[in-house]
Amino acid sequence: MSTAPSTEAPGTPAPTATAVAPRRSGGGGGLGRYIVVRFLLIIPTIFILVTTVFVVMRATGDPITAALGGRLTPDQLQQRIHEAGYDRPILVQYVEYLGDLLHGDFGTTLSDNRPVTEVLTTFGTATLELAVYALIVAFLVGIPFGLLAASRRDRLPDAVLRVFAILCYATPVFFAGLLLKLVFSVSLGWFPVAGRASTGTEIELQTLDNPSGFYLIDAFRTGDPDAVGDVLMHAVLPAVALGLLTAGVFLRLVRTNVIGTLSTGYVTAARSRGVREGRLLRKHAWRPALIPIITVIGLQVALLLSGAVLTETTFEWKGLGFQLAHYLQARDFVAVQGIVVLIAVVVALTNFVVDVIAALIDPRVRY
Repeated sequence: MSTAPSTEAPGTPAPTATAVAPRRSGGGGGLGRYIVVRFLLIIPTIFILVTTVFVVMRATGDPITAALGGRLTPDQLQQRIHEAGYDRPILVQYVEYLGDLLHGDFGTTLSDNRPVTEVLTTFGTATLELAVYALIVAFLVGIPFGLLAASRRDRLPDAVLRVFAILCYATPVFFAGLLLKLVFSVSLGWFPVAGRASTGTEIELQTLDNPSGFYLIDAFRTGDPDAVGDVLMHAVLPAVALGLLTAGVFLRLVRTNVIGTLSTGYVTAARSRGVREGRLLRKHAWRPALIPIITVIGLQVALLLSGAVLTETTFEWKGLGFQLAHYLQARDFVAVQGIVVLIAVVVALTNFVVDVIAALIDPRVRY
């Protein structure tokens, strides 16, 4: 049997089969797909949260009886229940409730007959402002101390800071607030005892055209340095009390991740080339440890909002937490339901934003 002569020149190596790697889609497509998927996941998350809140609120009976049962006659009570539609089947109430939520209608409070939407917009800015202050405190305390603990691993500063982190996280926020008030307001007189601003400053802020509800922003709009200073002085103690709760988490997280990064091969190689420890910490170890910290921020928002209830009550900071405690005492479950649903939506959206930021910083998150 004859074979076809080779057309290759003598001495030429035979061609080898090469595997063609599949082309990977561009980073932009991967990021876009990741954002769309994460955003679509918000819908079932919010649906489950809204359903859970609705079922829990109805487990104790209708809201009218819970709030006004001892103040109305049986006939008046039944009339109010019928007018509000709480005598209909629970499934009908649930479908109507979802429809109202889609139109931005959270119902009307039973204790003071106000639209719940008005309560949310009026007091929500105060809670958001306090949460931002607390996050700033958490960053300023948790991140530098976490870096310091990592750089002094298994030494006295590390041990002290780890104990400090545990105390920050384990101490009840209302106890921390009362302690701060006792020391810095009552004993030393450095800061105001309660409120978002003094009475004169509040009147000045409320007379502005279209006030934003964020006292610090409105204080800057007045152009009055005394008003700005007064708002900041009132914010210090509530922000520290709530911020330390999250600072303990950040401190331990930064310490753990930076220690892990410092033991990697490229940091060891940089250290062998004579790079100073301070530069290693700032340039090489800090940035890779940033992703877990950003991811945890979304979880800490839920912790801040839950802690805001006790913080605002302790310092009479009139936000959603303060109003939630008031409506719980009044057994106004319509208002409570609206506030809890809003907090759940804010937490879900915050986690979505944090996931997107993490994907922008680290492409590995997208796949």
